[in-house]
Amino acid sequence: MTHDNAATSEAATPVPAVTGLAPDGAVDAWQEQQVAAQLRERIAGQFGRSLHIRTLDTGSCAACEQEIRLLTAPHYDLHRLGFFFTPAPRHADLLLVTGPMIRAFDVAARKTFDAMPGPKIVVATGACALGGVYPADAFVHGSAGEILPVDVRVPGCPPSPLALLQGLLVAVDRLAEKAASLTFVADSLTGEVPG
Repeated sequence: MTHDNAATSEAATPVPAVTGLAPDGAVDAWQEQQVAAQLRERIAGQFGRSLHIRTLDTGSCAACEQEIRLLTAPHYDLHRLGFFFTPAPRHADLLLVTGPMIRAFDVAARKTFDAMPGPKIVVATGACALGGVYPADAFVHGSAGEILPVDVRVPGCPPSPLALLQGLLVAVDRLAEKAASLTFVADSLTGEVPG
């Protein structure tokens, strides 16, 4: 069974994939600094210096979670860029999904997504969440996109911290677009012209 919003969202909007890494996964420190600077600038300009992330493990092996945890280590220090992890979906702007979306978890995943205030964005992280490891069967949906409206896909098994940062950069831009469209709708309802 496919979540109605998920089917509509994926059909209507092309989902960007994060690319640009060396084939062997080598990471250039300069490239990391460039992505970090872009993230810091966009978060400060668009979201009042902070964006809250709720991670959602839907049956993964925990390799993606280890890479996500690396983002909070001193080398990457995600907090200085304006990102904060929250356990409460009601405080989250971004849902970071890992794992193959096991069927036993689909109700909890929907409830987590529905509890988030808008505008919100879903980032599917890793090969499992993208449906590339486990095909759909009696126990697994196959991808996060079968249940949730995925906006950004970050490939890799597991994705590197740099790939995660690049995915967050794409997600921040997508979230800003959603926020701008909501502002325009609100202004059109009140009769004011945005300015």
